[in-house]
Amino acid sequence: MALGALIGAYQEDDSGGLRALLPLSGRTLVEYQVRCAAAAGAAPIIVVVERVPQLLQDALERLRLDGVNAIAVSDVQDAVSRFEAGSQILMIGDGIAPAAELVAHLADDAEPVVATVPDEPGYAGFERIDGEARWAGIALIDANMLGSTAAMLGDWDLISTLLRRTLQGGARRISLDPDLTPLLANTAEDLAGLQRKLLLASRAARDDWASCYVLAPVEDIATTELLQTEVTPGWLLWSAIALIVVAALCFTRGWLGAGLGLLVLSTPLDLIAGRLATLRLRPLAPSVLARRLLWPLSGLAMLALGWWEARHNSGWGAGVTAICAIAFAEAARVEKRGAAPDVALWLFSRRNAVLAAVPFAIAGSWTAYLMAMLAYAALSFFLVQHVQHSGQLTSN
Repeated sequence: MALGALIGAYQEDDSGGLRALLPLSGRTLVEYQVRCAAAAGAAPIIVVVERVPQLLQDALERLRLDGVNAIAVSDVQDAVSRFEAGSQILMIGDGIAPAAELVAHLADDAEPVVATVPDEPGYAGFERIDGEARWAGIALIDANMLGSTAAMLGDWDLISTLLRRTLQGGARRISLDPDLTPLLANTAEDLAGLQRKLLLASRAARDDWASCYVLAPVEDIATTELLQTEVTPGWLLWSAIALIVVAALCFTRGWLGAGLGLLVLSTPLDLIAGRLATLRLRPLAPSVLARRLLWPLSGLAMLALGWWEARHNSGWGAGVTAICAIAFAEAARVEKRGAAPDVALWLFSRRNAVLAAVPFAIAGSWTAYLMAMLAYAALSFFLVQHVQHSGQLTSN
């Protein structure tokens, strides 16, 4: 069954602006609402407004450029015409910031459903349904109900009237746990706590010691700052690719320190890209081309380093060492899929190898670095093999 979304964006906040335009994660509340609906598979997504201020136009344009289409409408009949007859509609109230999991859960329902919270002082801002419950700001309604409501609406509030008629039509109610209760925002301060929660939740499991113990502060600070910009995850991934390629070229020219510096700069970029994508509710797939190129191009950079050392310092042994290190690293990477986190953390990885080069670079011992990486990669491979045959690997 087709699924659409209807989002209210016409009520003012405490400062006189629109609630929908309150800042959240470097964007606006309405962008977060639209992304939640899009992540649940809703299309079309209609934003009901009385007027369309420039800030709202800008927000919808940012969504469009990111591949999420939302349409602002002021006319109720226009809104009705956007939905297929018989489709389901996710309805999100003005100023409501729901958890993405809650939106996805409601979207899976086959029948109209209304999420509720208790009629208690802590939920006084939510719209009262009766003496026992208030509306949690999100519901799943039938498109036919929208059409019939629009026909008799008059001067009544569309979202509120739809809620009442959906309840009168026998929609099922679900009482939400406190952890899933949406936030009702009237000020930017109301959303500050949610933003902190979203930032923490966006931190993926760290699978190597470099990202866990060295890059974590850089990742956190950069993610927070980049949320306020137009930088996309794709830009960051391709920037990492560019840095690695230029680093490899630097190694072929003998600019070893500069090459390593570029590699170090590249190490947190894919982590930051992943977090930005998660915060914008568009998680990066593992199959994204730029992500898949990071590993082989890093191997190319190591090969370039081995080639330089072989020609100018240590003879052919440095080149063979680099090739063997790359081979063991790839074997370890393949074998460690599904490894328990406490095992994988210390195994050879791209980021671990780059950061491990820093003390060798300070000492000027580049061939020794290649030998150490061969030993590290080989040890990682044999350790994974040992753990695998001991039955301590989890299944994929």
